[in-house]
Amino acid sequence: MKIRLGLVVLMVAAIVAAPRCFAADSSAPRVGLVIGNSKYPDADKPLSQAVSDAREFADELKRAGFDAELAEDLSGDAMRRAFDRLYQRTKPGAAALVFFSGFGIQSGRQSYLIPVDAQIWTEPDVRRDGVALESVLNELNSRGASVKIALVDASRRNPFERRFRSFSAGLAPVIAPSGSLVMYAAALSAVVTDNDSAHSPFVSALREEVRAPGLSAEEAFNRTRTAVTRASRGEQVPWISSSLADDFVFVPGAATADKPTAEKPAAATAPVEAAKPALAPPEAKPPQAAEAKPASSGGDDDKLVLALASDPTVKSLTAQIADKPSDGNAYYRRGQVYASKGAYRTAIKDFDEAIRLNGKDVEAYNNRCWARTVIGELEPALADCDQALLLRPNFVDALDSRGLLHLKSGRDKAAIADFDAALKVNPRLTSSLYGRGLARKRIGLTSEGEIDLTTAKKLDPNIGKEFAGYGVK
Repeated sequence: MKIRLGLVVLMVAAIVAAPRCFAADSSAPRVGLVIGNSKYPDADKPLSQAVSDAREFADELKRAGFDAELAEDLSGDAMRRAFDRLYQRTKPGAAALVFFSGFGIQSGRQSYLIPVDAQIWTEPDVRRDGVALESVLNELNSRGASVKIALVDASRRNPFERRFRSFSAGLAPVIAPSGSLVMYAAALSAVVTDNDSAHSPFVSALREEVRAPGLSAEEAFNRTRTAVTRASRGEQVPWISSSLADDFVFVPGAATADKPTAEKPAAATAPVEAAKPALAPPEAKPPQAAEAKPASSGGDDDKLVLALASDPTVKSLTAQIADKPSDGNAYYRRGQVYASKGAYRTAIKDFDEAIRLNGKDVEAYNNRCWARTVIGELEPALADCDQALLLRPNFVDALDSRGLLHLKSGRDKAAIADFDAALKVNPRLTSSLYGRGLARKRIGLTSEGEIDLTTAKKLDPNIGKEFAGYGVK
């Protein structure tokens, strides 16, 4: 499955309906990793601000009570070890923060953080040598972090792009788990140039705002965006995406009112044109094929689509589509956002468009298979998964999606075969471990099934709730 979510409809509905409150973050563990990469051999010269910005921001985090590790000019192996140490320090309920300044590349609809020794000549090299931001956030989530924050100052014109035939500048929107707050130093797909000052305008503004007592992280980031936009006269506009349910505060205390707060987007009064009302996901039911039914229509999904109309990622992607209706990538990314929030039928419509524009979009086929499986449209879902695997044999995400489909259909042996194949590619794929465990128990392999379920729950304590949200128990 390309997109991972549990009872997202209930969570999003709660976020929409409930007033925001301050989380008890002052007592929760706080861990951070701050990376400044400046000395890239492929660049004409070292980045002038990456290391100094990282040092300054690491100091700010330590003053705010974070157990923050500072790392500079990391190779690929060193970056992976640094992230592994962060994961080990992340305990259930913790607030985990990642700051990265250096070069970043978007490839395959994801943003990758690039180590200094990366050998990048083709786009597959990006996925081999880079660290995917979405993977970092998902791993922090699986470790139980209640708040996940990513600050990325990597919207630079990098030295690798001239080697690609097809290249998208800047960074891509991130599909982050619930409880995440992500901020880029510049707008999606935009690039900025370092100036000659000791620190970037982004970190200079951010450092000031996170010091304010009682100011929520989301408001601090909004103020940072306003300050950077004004300082650059609109040439650099940071991008923010938030799915926090509670306000996280860097410095506890009474909120200050000495600065005007950045205006937040007004609630949408109607869905955007391309995001027509979708249908609610099915209730969790036993996984027999005869009981798999399409979701019934209702007002809950209408509310989701209305709420998402003002989501920064949805707004940005909708604007891209309006400007260029042939942009299949924008349809695909927006479909991911809708699906991750539970607006499955609206997501399927976007995947439809992505596939219409590019009949070989293997990831769109896989995600449409997954979304159709969740709402019980099993026959067309199977055709989508089969097509994805025809286009890309042994595609681990499609194997995982088809395994879920077989599980919902009651074809347990077929599900085990697909999950086995997925786990050969990625032995730590939690959803395949859990799905195989359920299937094994159904066919009488109780002890083997329990081992799979226990292993999956250790990797992701919420995996059971996720499958229950799919209608599989």
